This record gives sequence, C-alpha cells and structure tokens, in this order.
Amino acid sequence: MALHPWIPNGAVNLGSLFQTFLPWAGLSIPVLLLAAAVRRSRLAAVAVLAPVAVWGCLFGGTLTDKRSERSERPERSGGGNFTVVSHNVDEENPDPARTARALAASDADVLALEEMSSKATPAYERELAAGYPYRSDTLGVRLWSKHPLSGVEAVPIMPWTRAVRATVETPGGPVAVFAAHLASVRVTPDAGFTTARRNEAARKLAEAVRAEPLARVVVMGDFNGTEQDSALRPVTSQLTSAQREAGAGFGFTWPARFPVVRIDQILVKGMGVTSAWTLPATGSDHLPVAASLRL
Repeated sequence: MALHPWIPNGAVNLGSLFQTFLPWAGLSIPVLLLAAAVRRSRLAAVAVLAPVAVWGCLFGGTLTDKRSERSERPERSGGGNFTVVSHNVDEENPDPARTARALAASDADVLALEEMSSKATPAYERELAAGYPYRSDTLGVRLWSKHPLSGVEAVPIMPWTRAVRATVETPGGPVAVFAAHLASVRVTPDAGFTTARRNEAARKLAEAVRAEPLARVVVMGDFNGTEQDSALRPVTSQLTSAQREAGAGFGFTWPARFPVVRIDQILVKGMGVTSAWTLPATGSDHLPVAASLRL
C-alpha cells in the first residue's frame, strides 16, 4: 500500500489494477489480526500496526465529512454558488425519462451526461428542456446548462466523440467545463488490465486542459479509473478532486447496486469546493456525482 505509486504496470497493468481497488487493501488488516490471534503472537499483533498506519495515512482523511454544510440536499445548502452533476446514464438504461427527471431534480447549474444513446436522447431533451434551456449538440457526451453556453466543441480524445468542452457564462463569470468519457477498461486472463486506450485518451484530455485559457475549470465524467490510478496523473495532477477536497467518505460510484470503486470524477481548478456527494441510483449502472463550487 505504501509503495503503490511504484508498482510497475508492465504488460498487464498491475499497478493501475491495484490502485483502482487500493482502499480495499485495508481488508488485509483484519485477516492479519486474525492470523495473529490464531498464532497467539503479540509480536504479530503489534506488527499489524504497520499496515494500519499506512492505510490511515492514505485514507484516514477520506472517512471524515468535509462538506461545509450537511443536509439531505447539499446542492441547496453546500455553501457554493455553482453546482455541477456528472452521470454516466448507461446506454442500456431501461427508463431514461426517469433518470432525466432525477437529474433535473438535483437543480444543478450544469449536467454532464455520458453514454447518451441516440435512442434515449429525445427523452432527456423532453425532460430537461424546462430547467436547462442550453445544451451541447454533441453525440455520446452532452452538457445541459441553466446558463448560456459558448465555445462548445468536441475534444478529440478518441476517434469518435467522447469529450466536449464549453464555456458556461455564469453570473459570476465564465467557467470552462469539460465533460469526458474515457475509454473502457477490461480485466482478461490473457491481457490483464487493458488500459492503453483509456490512458491515451487521458493524455489527450490533459493536453486540452493544459491549453485551456480560462482560469476556472471543471473536468468531470466517467474516467474508468480512480484518482489513485497513476496512469491518469496527466489529468488529475492539474486539478483538485472535489470528493477528496469536500466529500464524505470514498464516494464510490460503480456498480450502482453495490459501489466498490469511484470511477466517476469531478475535478476543478481556480475555484473552491464546498461540498461533494453522490446522488441516489437512477437506473444506470453508475451513480451520479455532484459538487457545489464557489466561484
């Protein structure tokens, strides 16, 4: 756990795979304690303090509630003046209209939706039209906003549209918003943890973020990887994780029925984060993520 940044990826991307489930490495601690009890070894029990200390240094702060205000509706009382929500809505979602209504109820200023299928798009347009008059017309990844959008363009991180950038003209000034869906990953016996396409997409997204002229930037979406994954550092090193800065707990997002990893991210630069949280399940295989920001 202590040396996870130095675990090599190699042919099977072992480092990225371990970092994806890094918080769960703490499960080794009760196993070691049980072994010490079975052996009736005081020395072994004391030795367990080492992984306890390492896990505590890595994740102890994550377990605290860092939201500036706590309520059932943090987006309305989180101390910020600009709220964003990102959600992989799942192209196989059986009830996109229900998902759209749940997202509209969040009352966020900007929604970033990934895995938007052409079949489901009319349902989202119908349900979100009243509260979100401004939207991008990109395919697959789309933005909906309460505030005017300008400079909307696809970000070429993959051969087809998997990222979009827009300037949101908020009452507090312009904010650059990127919505992205990095390439999927798989774990297979022959190839291991396949992340090459995702990592290349992350590098291209990082280049676009680095070239962004606006001082205030939000990057959100389905990264198919955790903040701890060193392969995503070209992006994550430039920005602050909203969940790490002002969330409560790990904020796991996938799979929605029993989340074990946080692969959906909200990253920011040039503004404060007052609250971060996950929204209830919507029918997608991901949970939505939200953050209240202070412009």
